[in-house]
Amino acid sequence: MTTSPPVIDLDRVTKEYPGGVCALRDVSLRIVPDELTAIVGPSGSGKSTMLQLMGTLDRPTRGTVRILGHDVAALDDRQLSAVRASWIGFVFQQCYLTAHLTAVQNVANGLFYHGLPRRARLREAAAALDRVGLGHRRDHRPAELSGGERQRVAIARALVARPAIVLADEPTGALDSRSGETVVQLLHELHRDGTTIAVITHDAGIARSFDRQVEILDGEISAAGSA
Repeated sequence: MTTSPPVIDLDRVTKEYPGGVCALRDVSLRIVPDELTAIVGPSGSGKSTMLQLMGTLDRPTRGTVRILGHDVAALDDRQLSAVRASWIGFVFQQCYLTAHLTAVQNVANGLFYHGLPRRARLREAAAALDRVGLGHRRDHRPAELSGGERQRVAIARALVARPAIVLADEPTGALDSRSGETVVQLLHELHRDGTTIAVITHDAGIARSFDRQVEILDGEISAAGSA
């Protein structure tokens, strides 16, 4: 029986910055397909650094990062860009939507590097907006959407290329409590539909609602849950 490789595998990863700052120390973590994982810890614990490494946005000082079995250190910048475009969807606290584009156009930008013609990109983007419950808002620009709706557009953009994993960094941090609850509920629904999701959060309540909780403190994993 063939076992699929972990979507993300951090093996004894350390990340140091100039000035002797060590953001992560000897961290090992595996995220397998179909997981719904919360990575939780206080500000300055190393959560965002971990997301940067998991998302191939940065490289470790020591240790190995593998995405679907591929060692990130063996990939050049062009190959890493392809990995991010094809295998990883990103959702950040700030939505980073383009103000003059409609919701469907913003989501279609998530397919820009996939070689699809514009009409096909817009068709896929419309389907992604339907999936997050915003099909009726596809022609609205960001200024015409609520904070929670803008974040759902960002989630649709992360999903549109059908990535192996969605990485979300404090996706409810800039939202009011009701909008935040809606986003968390959506993440649960997407997971039930088969999406692998890892969420960086400082909110223990959000973390407890997920299947697995990974706790990080002072750059080290203090509890990893079960993969």
